Amino acid sequence: MTYDPPPAGSTITPELLDTLPSPCWLLEEALLERNLEMLRRIKEATGVKILLALKGYALWHSFDLIRKVLDGCCASGLWEARLSHEEFGKETHTYAPALKEEEIDAIARISQHLVFNSPAQALRFGSRARRINPRISLGLRVNPEYSEAPVELYNPCGLHSRLGTLASAIDEKSIEGIEGFHFHALCEQDASALEEVLQAFEEKFGRWLPRLRWVNFGGGHHITRDDYDREKLVNLLRDFRTRHPHLECYLEPGEAIGWQTGPLVTTVLDIVRNGMEIAILDSSAEAHMPDTLLMPYRAEVRGADLPGEKPYTYRLAGNTCLAGDIMGDYSFDRPLQVGEKILFEDQMHYTVVKATTFNGIPLPALARLHRDGSITVDRRFGYEDFKSRLG
Repeated sequence: MTYDPPPAGSTITPELLDTLPSPCWLLEEALLERNLEMLRRIKEATGVKILLALKGYALWHSFDLIRKVLDGCCASGLWEARLSHEEFGKETHTYAPALKEEEIDAIARISQHLVFNSPAQALRFGSRARRINPRISLGLRVNPEYSEAPVELYNPCGLHSRLGTLASAIDEKSIEGIEGFHFHALCEQDASALEEVLQAFEEKFGRWLPRLRWVNFGGGHHITRDDYDREKLVNLLRDFRTRHPHLECYLEPGEAIGWQTGPLVTTVLDIVRNGMEIAILDSSAEAHMPDTLLMPYRAEVRGADLPGEKPYTYRLAGNTCLAGDIMGDYSFDRPLQVGEKILFEDQMHYTVVKATTFNGIPLPALARLHRDGSITVDRRFGYEDFKSRLG
């Protein structure tokens, strides 16, 4: 089968696909560097620091490229904090909705910022963290009570949200020892959404800002998307820093780093018919791209279109027992063949970090396509990886 033109900057060829294991996540380093260049320009224009959100992208074999531009990582707990400390080697900012007593010492030792979700956790663990690491800076996640998140499942400021402290819950006692505020209210959104969130944040929490050292604007900034208004973002950040020149500012995108940096390569195992043609792949929506079922969202497939737009329509389905393990319906120029490669575009963020071995289906291999056209397969997952998680 001949594919449509690949995304701009992609150098994947049919010949190259034949050299890869299947299934396989393939990181295209040239596309990652394109994203990093956009982020570098934002940093230079505004003076903000940008962190890699490991919850969205944690391919540590690519950290040698990312650390050249970004200032560190934000971690969601001890293991991500260790990954940041051991493999990234710059700033580590750690936040979790609730921290465990048996992990707080280890987290404090390797974190530069430790952000608490509630005043109760700050009161319980703040002094202890400072004893372990006198240089650590403590923060509080706050809830601006405003968000334009397009899906309620991903709305951190939704009704009865557990994420962050309300302005009404902050007083002198709860703010004691806190040096920074962290807020997160976006989900793959533009600077216009940030503008509204920032206004709500300053209205609710502005009176506390003069006593702080830093503010973290959280993630969800889709900075590297083609239609993102980067000029507006620069102006918003500059204006905020003009109003609050004493504050150091952070952004912590995850998907913006991994956005459009490589596909999930899969293979057609069989084609069955039940009212339509169904191609069974050696991958799984449930196990390898769960947001396809959770959000839901439709992954783009190289060379394919919406059902009925091209002559041959297929349902692409996973190789598990889950009846709903379906990636979606796609149309192609030619009939699919058993053994043919299917490429799901933009699968480097929020997929690798969420993948499972449901039904014992193997995890995709991890590979990198370098600028010179060479391939490195960093990891192949085998039976022992599956077995060791179960006992």
